[in-house]
Amino acid sequence: MKMAALCSEFGDLAQIKKQLISVISLCKERGLLHSAKWASELAFALDPLPKDNLPPEPAFTEEDAQDLDALTLAKSYFDLKEYDRAAYFLKGCCSQKAYFLYMYSRYLSGEKKKDDETVDSLGPLEKGQVRNEALRELRVELSKKHTARELDGFTLYLYGVVLRKLDLLKEAVEVFVEAIQALPLHWGAWLELSNLITNIEMLKSLSLPDCWIKDFFMAHMYTELQMIKEALQKYQNLIEAGFSKSTYIISQIAVAYHNIRDIDQALALFNELREHDPYRIDNMDTFSNLLYVKVSLQLHAFVSDENFVSFKGNYYSLRSQHEKAALYFQRALKLNPRCLGAWTLMGHEYMEMKNTSAAIQAYRHAIEVNKRDYRAWYGLGQTYEILKMPFYCLYYYRKAHQLRPNDSRMLVALGESYEKLSQQVEAKKCYWRAYSVGDVEKMALLKLAKLHEQLNESDDAAQCYMLYIQDIFSCGEQLEHAEVSTALRYLGQYYFKNKLYDEASLCAQRCCDYNDAREEGKALLRQISQVRDQVETPSADLFTPLSNNNTPVRRVSPLNLISFTP
Repeated sequence: MKMAALCSEFGDLAQIKKQLISVISLCKERGLLHSAKWASELAFALDPLPKDNLPPEPAFTEEDAQDLDALTLAKSYFDLKEYDRAAYFLKGCCSQKAYFLYMYSRYLSGEKKKDDETVDSLGPLEKGQVRNEALRELRVELSKKHTARELDGFTLYLYGVVLRKLDLLKEAVEVFVEAIQALPLHWGAWLELSNLITNIEMLKSLSLPDCWIKDFFMAHMYTELQMIKEALQKYQNLIEAGFSKSTYIISQIAVAYHNIRDIDQALALFNELREHDPYRIDNMDTFSNLLYVKVSLQLHAFVSDENFVSFKGNYYSLRSQHEKAALYFQRALKLNPRCLGAWTLMGHEYMEMKNTSAAIQAYRHAIEVNKRDYRAWYGLGQTYEILKMPFYCLYYYRKAHQLRPNDSRMLVALGESYEKLSQQVEAKKCYWRAYSVGDVEKMALLKLAKLHEQLNESDDAAQCYMLYIQDIFSCGEQLEHAEVSTALRYLGQYYFKNKLYDEASLCAQRCCDYNDAREEGKALLRQISQVRDQVETPSADLFTPLSNNNTPVRRVSPLNLISFTP
């Protein structure tokens, strides 16, 4: 298909609008509803065109005329999801449009049969064995056409999808790039390609057409690759270019803030999105997860809408009704078997129910839908941790860490796996890195301190416990934090052994604030009282130099507890 020259800049928004209107029509004719919806939402964000400026109807060939009746009949069956019936009446048609719909109907028929078997047999072992039986035949036929250069942009896209489904990923990438070059305005091809790009180097190596839609793709890829600063800048540029009314861009910015755990900003954007589009379903699973994290009563507002079954699942999960939550996630999957959030959340529910086999399969399905879903990789690591298989844990936690390199939870999980495998040096590095990037759960320093303690590295253990307590107090955490008493107990004994009796006394007094450490605190105070009259107390000084190990703990002065009043 030949279209008007694509704008590489955003200066002519009227031309962009015309291109969007044209591609909407082309996608609708071929049953590519999601691409048509994306383009329609984008076109809606731009100003209307006057009647005389609307794009002309696409060219109608002799082949199109011959296939018109069969195509019209088959498209009516296709719209009713009678894919086999549609394919039957399109067999033998010659036009590009009819050929695409013929092959696409066969593909969707196979997918529908596979999905029916997959969701109806939610047993943990059978699901991974279900396949689309039509894929191999489609590949053979499309390959011949591809070699003869008889495929247009839409059919190239379908060929790429078939290759991806058959796990021929390298070939799929090449075909998707070819499809994008042939038809740059088909958003579905860009999205399929995005699912196969694993890192920024691979992204830069691709030969993609230089047109305005590439900016949307790059912003999407930056979000997927966790390059959030670059993604937000791209989306801001798109807003300034004239897409300020785009609900798609608002939702993508909200997802970007969700990815960096800026929950308040993400929620504010999702609430703004609901004002513009109150019945929107796209990305609402992310909104639901944010509300879940905030334990907000707003979540209850969704549970009466039968279309939001995933929200019902989150609602029942919040109430610890895990069996009921899993049931609603299964219902969500019957509506959309490629719903990433439902597979991942169902895995979490199976974990809560101690059904590890089903959890593993649910997480694996989530990864099939999107290999960059760190939650699924992390969930697999947790599942194998329950099964006491640390080598498997390490593999899956590494995958999660690669996707979220600055997420302390992944680093702490990696450290625990290394520790179980007696790789203490690597465990120390992971715990320290988790603290350095911002430990959201306040556990990294504690685990690092305990590891030093087990290895009899008392100076390093003391410094980690000290940093842990300072971190807890400086963040405004309550002194009833579970492990503060453990840290105070150790520091009290450490200072006492090093004859720093003032600091030891302070720690012992603080120990008396905790039930589990009160007696030890009193005993230490008595010991200090006994020796103070006999030994002159050394002045408080810096810790002795660190032992020669791989933990880059910084040198700090003895803990000042006086300024932190509970």
